Amino acid sequence: MTITVTDLVDSLGAGFLRTVVAARDAEVHDVALAEPGDAVGQPGELVLGVGVADRDGAVALLERAARAAAGGVVLKGPFAGDPQVARAARELAGPALVELQPHTSWAHVVWLLRGVIDRASAPDTSRLGSPGPHADLFALADAAAEIIDAPVTVEDAQSRVLAYSARQDTTDPARVSTIVGRRVPPETLTHFRAGGVFRRLARSSDPIWTPAGPDGTLPRLIIPVRAGGEWLGSIWAVVRSQVPPERIRELSDVASVLALHLLRLRAEAGIARRVSTGQLRVALREGAASGSGPGAAPGPVVPGPGAAPALPAGPWRVVAFGSPDGTDIRRQLDLWESVALRFGWHQPLLTDLDGLLFGLVAERPRGRRPVTAGGMADAGAGTLDWLRHVLREVHAHDPGLYAAAGCPADSPDQLPRATAEAGELHRLIGTGRLPLPDRTGIVLMEDAWDAVVVERATAAVGIDTGLLGGPLAALRAHDEEHGTPYRTTLAAWLDHFGDPQSAARLLRIHPNTLRYRLRKLDEVAPVDLSSPRVRLALRLQLTAMGEGPRPAGR
Repeated sequence: MTITVTDLVDSLGAGFLRTVVAARDAEVHDVALAEPGDAVGQPGELVLGVGVADRDGAVALLERAARAAAGGVVLKGPFAGDPQVARAARELAGPALVELQPHTSWAHVVWLLRGVIDRASAPDTSRLGSPGPHADLFALADAAAEIIDAPVTVEDAQSRVLAYSARQDTTDPARVSTIVGRRVPPETLTHFRAGGVFRRLARSSDPIWTPAGPDGTLPRLIIPVRAGGEWLGSIWAVVRSQVPPERIRELSDVASVLALHLLRLRAEAGIARRVSTGQLRVALREGAASGSGPGAAPGPVVPGPGAAPALPAGPWRVVAFGSPDGTDIRRQLDLWESVALRFGWHQPLLTDLDGLLFGLVAERPRGRRPVTAGGMADAGAGTLDWLRHVLREVHAHDPGLYAAAGCPADSPDQLPRATAEAGELHRLIGTGRLPLPDRTGIVLMEDAWDAVVVERATAAVGIDTGLLGGPLAALRAHDEEHGTPYRTTLAAWLDHFGDPQSAARLLRIHPNTLRYRLRKLDEVAPVDLSSPRVRLALRLQLTAMGEGPRPAGR
């Protein structure tokens, strides 16, 4: 699958690349080195201005790249940030202009870019959310262990274990828990955090030595892994004594290589997420002609070349996610992806569509027990039952997080309908016309269908084109001129038809007052309230005027 210049820049991060002049949908399929005077290669290449030595050379390279329909041009400072060079890029309206940070070598950036581009075009990226390779990290962990003669783990900046060395001759309970759980245990994190380890990792490239700690925790030598000033992770070695400086220097060399691998893996993960997001967006908008469905085998369906996007086995629920007010769509995506990962869904199917954030979860298969109150062991991650459990947890602490799910989609061609339904519920919740159930944080279409029917009918009735000769025009004019509450009274009476006591109680008036108002409004605008069709039409028109449905009396 082809990726864009924006994909590459975002995946590698601002520590390496920065877009100076964007090019709309500029696609990239290869990397080309450009020396002064050389011809620029093929359309869709990302041209690296290795030999550019001045402003004129930078502008000339941009012109040659534009003629060749290249996807983008990468220059180092100060040329990429030169106002005249940027102006030339905008005037050409051709390749994107990207700045390579000055501390980065061209050799490293070529290796990173080629790896990401190759990964994006590999067959397994046609799967939604397919993971990337980590084998090289284990080899580097073994190399580090050989240098320092001690067991090693490689962790990212969130203390997640990415790889560990084969040798285990020196260990402690914290290391065992870290490897088994793929994450540093909370009590161990607390110990190292109290010693200022993570503060130093975030700010410095210097090695860190920590003494023995509680509960049998052995000393550690920690080597930060950084690239472009950004802390990417660290190498942790279980050691019993101080390590000679020459060994630390060798380990720091391994950390430099490891930094490139971590950058590449992060970029590949970013590309995989973008591929997954784009495929899911197409599926929700247009459906997908795959063989998945209620009877399909478990696991994703992988399409052939040019086929529709891959989907996991159905049936599915399309879910529109709500986030705190003012959160932009990119941050909503990051927020809900973080929630999904925290609760065990390692390849969440999330995408933005028409300004809303949608997800695709599996309907609970027949025969599976629902989630128990004590946990989610009986619900697989990414299922509707799993989502119910997650929302009960997060909604209790942050009511701004919620979800609205359309009716089940039994086949891919039903996904657009389910997407429209989820978006419809989301908008009703956002405007306050549909309340969220207490403590659950999720609304299903089958539980709110009546509100949707009323909303659709009300939208069809409208108010802008008049009231079709009904009595409400006269009642509205009388209310506005005399300050009477006839429309409010009529709405309450319709909502509590046959129970004037409840209607009066809702309006906080005496039932006789209610009856008096009904007689007076009938004088202003005679209406046959004994007709069910008239009552339905009046209620829809009143809802369109802002007199929403009222709760039944208690």
